[in-house]
Amino acid sequence: MFRTLLIANRGEIACRVARTARRLGIETIAVYSEADARALHVQAADRAYPIGPASARESYLNIPRIIETACAAGAEAIHPGYGFLSENPDFAEACAAAGIVFVGPPPSAMRAMGSKSAAKALMEKSAVPLLPGYHGDRQEPGFLADQAARIGFPVVIKAVSGGGGRGMRVVTSAGDFASALASARQEAASAFGDDRVLIERYLQRPRHIEVQVFADTLANAVHLFERDCSAQRRHQKVIEEAPAPGLSAAQREQMGSAAVAAARAVGYVGAGTVEFVADADGFFFLEMNTRLQVEHPVTEMVTGFDLVEWQLRVAAGEPLPVTQSAITLSGHAIEARIYAEDPARDFAPSVGRLALFRTPTETDGVRVDTGFATGDTVSIHYDAMLAKLICHGPTRDAALRRMRQALADCAVAGVASNLDLLGRIAAHPDFAAGGIDTGFIAREGTTLLAAQGTPPSEVLAIAALVVLTAETPARGNDPWDERDLWWLNITPARVLDFTDGAASYPVSVTRDGNDWCIDGMRGIAERLDGGRLRVSLDGVWRTVVAIQDHHVVTLRDNGLTWRLTLPDPLAAADDEEDAGDRLVAPIPGQVTQVAVAVGDRVTRGQILVVLEAMKTVFRLSAPADSVVVSVSCAAGEMVQEGQMLVGFEEVASEGQNGA
Repeated sequence: MFRTLLIANRGEIACRVARTARRLGIETIAVYSEADARALHVQAADRAYPIGPASARESYLNIPRIIETACAAGAEAIHPGYGFLSENPDFAEACAAAGIVFVGPPPSAMRAMGSKSAAKALMEKSAVPLLPGYHGDRQEPGFLADQAARIGFPVVIKAVSGGGGRGMRVVTSAGDFASALASARQEAASAFGDDRVLIERYLQRPRHIEVQVFADTLANAVHLFERDCSAQRRHQKVIEEAPAPGLSAAQREQMGSAAVAAARAVGYVGAGTVEFVADADGFFFLEMNTRLQVEHPVTEMVTGFDLVEWQLRVAAGEPLPVTQSAITLSGHAIEARIYAEDPARDFAPSVGRLALFRTPTETDGVRVDTGFATGDTVSIHYDAMLAKLICHGPTRDAALRRMRQALADCAVAGVASNLDLLGRIAAHPDFAAGGIDTGFIAREGTTLLAAQGTPPSEVLAIAALVVLTAETPARGNDPWDERDLWWLNITPARVLDFTDGAASYPVSVTRDGNDWCIDGMRGIAERLDGGRLRVSLDGVWRTVVAIQDHHVVTLRDNGLTWRLTLPDPLAAADDEEDAGDRLVAPIPGQVTQVAVAVGDRVTRGQILVVLEAMKTVFRLSAPADSVVVSVSCAAGEMVQEGQMLVGFEEVASEGQNGA
């Protein structure tokens, strides 16, 4: 076994790998960018080395820099984690050239599966089921349109080198094919530097089921059963579980055997995931991820094996620890991905300081994988995932009940999060029944993504107590310094004017002895640790998670999050409203494309600027027909939320300036 291991990744991924390495007695070496100098993964390692600026391209994706650091640190092996360089064959070859063991598959396997079209051709030779489609080299638009017609609509266009939903378009009719193809190619070229696509039949309501495979250097290969990853938004996974609900023993065996056949076809070594789409007609090969997956903990929970340990042992030349017959299922596990994002804004990433980040205490049935803690900053440079919450139980129903409680025990303040969405999914009757398809979240958006609505009176009262308990107490014994609203001979009232978007919720507060009278309710509050607040309203006690961060009160109660703003009375009251004469950045990010110049005439909806942040691409369009009078950004530039990017002047209509 290795004595030293460099982990070429960050966040929860690096923390996860370090945990197993430490248990095996391996010294861990972390790497970090300038943005991650105080990150949790840096603290979790035995040693940590800087590797460059915040941009991933200049740090975590900088192969020469990482190899140089590994050699200087005396690393015997490099674990790439998942994401970043984990599926980069050039990185694996650079490790070998430096005499360092790469903990992952051989470069040949990564290259074979890195191209979706080449992988599907290989799977066809190995008798792995495929969707009807075109996976060839010809890319002329007319030819591809003919292939789509042959396959039959609806079809899906996919980037050959794609992933994460980028370069993917669903086309329902021949008339929409040309524009969808052009859009998919443009996105693929921008994201992957490769605009080639493939075309497949689009399943209307498919399930996304993947199989964990493992192989060693001695030609042994096994599967560790399947995971259902059908709960997705924008083609990206949100909740995963193992085993897949409703799958028969025969289907499980067929899928597992097909996955092992796929691994053997490319001479695979290490951990990999073979992904399938499935419906009533069967299952079909989608792609193979040549790395450990984000959702691997659910497999660990139901099999009892540490997959990172398996990776390290296989990379050290050891055989797989067990044969297929010794791998069995025990109970059910569900994983929820907690993201810093705003579902109400089309899942836009949310950046900033974590004023509070609270997760449940780990137990036998609850596991938390994270790289964040209260006080950390969510950066624009990396993925928006804050943590993975994994729950296990003897049955799916038991695991789901545990997940609902665990989600209710979580809280995020300082940035927006998807906690409420996760709770609504877990409580939805269709999800509870099992076997949802990949369109579930979009189809049930009215329920799952609904706004919170008007805060109940109890929530407003608790928010008031948060403000009152957070105010600076008096110093010394001077009664005139007190802030408890005590006045001689009168009972003054104070109004806390909370807002939520455009809505205003005034709350009247008066002092009554040691209690507060809040809109007619008698309230008491006691501050506990971990952001918790013990409150009593009219004699009924409850414990909530609540915090005031500057002028925003974040309250987490009964699985719901309320974010109420208390406007700064000293702030200017006449802030200029956006009159539609400008295009501003919706979030901090990096400008990747500017498609307009001063003097250009643009039409409403025309894409002018492309912005990227936290693996999400934002295409910003003109708000109206107008003429560009200023461009205040350039490709490669970092911009802040609210920063003006393009200025406009309204186009004069005909006859407006006539005599």
